[in-house]
Amino acid sequence: MKRVILYTLVRQGTFPHPGRGEFFDLTLFKYSNLNVVRPFHLSVSDEILEHIRSRVADYPWHRMANLEGWEPGANLDYMRELCSYWVDEFDWRAEEAAINQFSHFLAPVDGIDVHFIHEKGSGSTPMPLVISHGWPGSVVEFLDFIEPLAHPERFGGNSADAFTVIAPSLPGFGFSGKPDRPIGPRRMAGIFNELMTDVLGYDDYLAQGGDWGGAISSWLGYDHAPACRAIHINIMTMRHPDGPVGSEEHAWAARFEREQIMENGYRTQQATKPQTLSYAMMDSPVGVAAWIIEKFNSWSDTAGDDIESVHSKDALLTNIMVYLVTDTFNTASWIYYGRREEGGRVLSREGRRVEVPTGCALFPAELLSWPPRSYVERVYNVTHWTEMPRGGHFAAMERADLLLEDIRAFARLIR
Repeated sequence: MKRVILYTLVRQGTFPHPGRGEFFDLTLFKYSNLNVVRPFHLSVSDEILEHIRSRVADYPWHRMANLEGWEPGANLDYMRELCSYWVDEFDWRAEEAAINQFSHFLAPVDGIDVHFIHEKGSGSTPMPLVISHGWPGSVVEFLDFIEPLAHPERFGGNSADAFTVIAPSLPGFGFSGKPDRPIGPRRMAGIFNELMTDVLGYDDYLAQGGDWGGAISSWLGYDHAPACRAIHINIMTMRHPDGPVGSEEHAWAARFEREQIMENGYRTQQATKPQTLSYAMMDSPVGVAAWIIEKFNSWSDTAGDDIESVHSKDALLTNIMVYLVTDTFNTASWIYYGRREEGGRVLSREGRRVEVPTGCALFPAELLSWPPRSYVERVYNVTHWTEMPRGGHFAAMERADLLLEDIRAFARLIR
């Protein structure tokens, strides 16, 4: 069963925006050739939606043995509740309309059609900002995040802090094209740099990311300066080849290994045998949902095990649906395999670091706990460091207010 994605082109160089009733000016981009940058509009067929709904409705819950709580994995009682809502109340068309409120485009980069949201910022000199999501996320993590970044004056801020926001779907994820084989974050960074400079025509830009977006932003700062003039990250995924130094760093390293014991299973599977996992997941919307929901519960700064103290059912299901309507669970999981082939977490075997200015936002419930600043400074040129009072892995969804202000504060240092 194929997804249905519609996009419309008008030869005059403008495109009617379906969500706002206005027109995009494709001359915003360096190349106005409509074969290079193509407007994109999401419209999933009723047939696809009904197929997913029927698969969820027909799930054999009576055959599931129950291990209580969340520690053994996705909680059975919550999954049944979520799936009942999915079948009876979830409104994909409303979520689809919210996605389509932004200006979406496709552009071929390094042999892959890259999807991206492009929101021009307010004022005369908005700073270009590429924001990158990770796994098991998607660009829908940023739906409530993009407008305040681009238009702070609409939210009580100052237009001098505005960004022109570019939010791509990672290759193999969501609305971007699928690579022929696994690629990792370093290759993706090269693709995003080409998008920002060669396709969109920006001389320089700021990069921000969490999860895989943190790794991609790191490689942008490492491989693609001075075009990438600075990075802001809310996760520390990279490692120094010499490992920890001193008692504080060694204590962190030992604690980190203990913390990851119960989280390593998915990561090992997707980094070594992603194809085997995909046979089951591509056939089961409930399986995909459970695989993803478990992470949103354990990686977020929830009140106890109340996942909805942070994430609504609609937000969780919209993100899951992006994987389902695009048939990208399998190719999205490839990034773990791709990183292993690229060499893993170590940034530089020679001990070189990211030299562009680096802002770090440390959320206390982050899955990958941050090392001491002394360690981070051997990997990055840290010029901004904020220890947040609350929040977890999905910062743009959990604590958008804190992340927004931290990005703005960091950008003021480099504008």
